Amino acid sequence: MAVPNQPVRVLIVDDSAVVRQVLKDLLSEDPDISVMGVAANPFIAAEKIGEEVPDVIILDIEMPRMDGLTFLQKVMTQHPVPVVICSSLVSDGCETSMRALELGAVDIVAKPQVGTRQFFEESRVRICDVVKAAAGAKLHKPIDLERLKKNSADVILKRANLATVKTTEKVIVVGASTGGTEALRVFLSDLPIDCPAVVIVQHMPENFTASFARRLNELCRVAVKEAANGDTLLRGQVLIAPGNRHLLVKSSGARYFVEVRDGPLVSRHRPSVDVLFRSSARYLGKNAVGVIMTGMGDDGARGLLELKEAGASTIAQDEKTSVVFGMPFEAIKLGAADKVLPLDRIAREVLQICQG
Repeated sequence: MAVPNQPVRVLIVDDSAVVRQVLKDLLSEDPDISVMGVAANPFIAAEKIGEEVPDVIILDIEMPRMDGLTFLQKVMTQHPVPVVICSSLVSDGCETSMRALELGAVDIVAKPQVGTRQFFEESRVRICDVVKAAAGAKLHKPIDLERLKKNSADVILKRANLATVKTTEKVIVVGASTGGTEALRVFLSDLPIDCPAVVIVQHMPENFTASFARRLNELCRVAVKEAANGDTLLRGQVLIAPGNRHLLVKSSGARYFVEVRDGPLVSRHRPSVDVLFRSSARYLGKNAVGVIMTGMGDDGARGLLELKEAGASTIAQDEKTSVVFGMPFEAIKLGAADKVLPLDRIAREVLQICQG
């Protein structure tokens, strides 16, 4: 854990000398960050950690002698330190990225195969923000996937039937960022198969959300998919905003549906939680239940207030269970949250609200 008012101490682990140098130069320009060391492979990194424990590790995946995921697992089970994955192997949203998050990585930066230096320079602000958010993150234990998998053929068949029954009266709209992948897994795992429709904005790079949705679909009773333009909001179904696209809720008569749209960054993000919440305030009003979860920054705070003012019920995740208490705190500060709850109580409260 970083010491308050002291620079965040970062260890960079990457087999590319160019990446190590570019990252070191970039991070060193931020007065709130100090690069304590670099390592070309996990074995060198382990020696450095033995001498001084960093506040944050930036970790590549493809490296000689030991791959990054193996090292991540060892770190999280033996000597937990916030880890940010920075790799070209996760740029296509493949299962590797989901596995990294399951093993305890706080966040992911997808670097390109070529043009690495230009990419880092253009992404300077985001990378520094990610590192500082990671420094204050509360770590969770790696997920036991075998314990969580509980679906059967019957469940899949029931999903298909429920998804065509009717449009819900209540709609649950959720916003999350850093730490949200784990928070959303916990939240969605607590929802029954016939729960009201759920629409989610999780800050994630382009192409990651489809893989993220597939993984949640395997682990939860509700059906989870990446949202497509025009998708109807259905009972028992969860729609996740595609990376790099805004997601809005709209209505046509009694039908609620989503619109996937390009556009400028809003609150420094695309997709933006504020965009989802503001459209929900306009088209759903009191039929919405708004939830803001763990994340850095203030995206979603003003939107949650608009939801509340439109008659919706609103909930913020509490500080103790948030990996980063930024977005919920800003919403609470605005008076936007009706209730502030720990993560494991949010689903129950949402369902009680929906049941009247």
